[in-house]
Amino acid sequence: MNRIIVLALALALPLAGCGSAAPEAPPLAGARIGGPFALTDQDGKTVRDTDFAGRYRIVYFGYTYCPDVCPNDMAKIGQAMRILDKEAPRTSARVVPIFVTVDPERDTPAVVKQFVANFHPRVVGLTGSPQAIAQMAKNYAVYFKKQPAGPGGGYLVDHLAVAFLMGPNGEPIASLPIDQDGKAIAEQVKHWVR
Repeated sequence: MNRIIVLALALALPLAGCGSAAPEAPPLAGARIGGPFALTDQDGKTVRDTDFAGRYRIVYFGYTYCPDVCPNDMAKIGQAMRILDKEAPRTSARVVPIFVTVDPERDTPAVVKQFVANFHPRVVGLTGSPQAIAQMAKNYAVYFKKQPAGPGGGYLVDHLAVAFLMGPNGEPIASLPIDQDGKAIAEQVKHWVR
């Protein structure tokens, strides 16, 4: 009798996990977002997508002369990174926040360096030729368009405001809730970074 109970338990244990749900698929799994790039970082060095292999990336497109949206979004990303630094340092160490300008005419490496320094010490700022920026934006399905110059010669750049969480192989995982706060962004990063 005891042998029968032991045998029944041994057979039942592997089945105990059968009712558990499969891992959740990322919202952007299979989307055509991302791809190779070669741009210039805030220190004037060439940076390629392959330089981030093995690391998760938060990729945000914007520009340094943006009057409100870009600095606010980048501040939230910086806040999220500081929360992760404190609450989940292992997760934080696996994430690289990346700012990509959509205004390469004005956003030189020096200008980008000054801008990204305001948000988090690990933010990588990228600029490049207008053609290289346009290609990367296209690969990430990010719309942008330079507006006509105003009376003082300044101009705005309309663009899609989105922060993509990309996986360690450059695969799209999710768009992060930049319409909320840094805590919400940090929670999403903790949810997806494994």
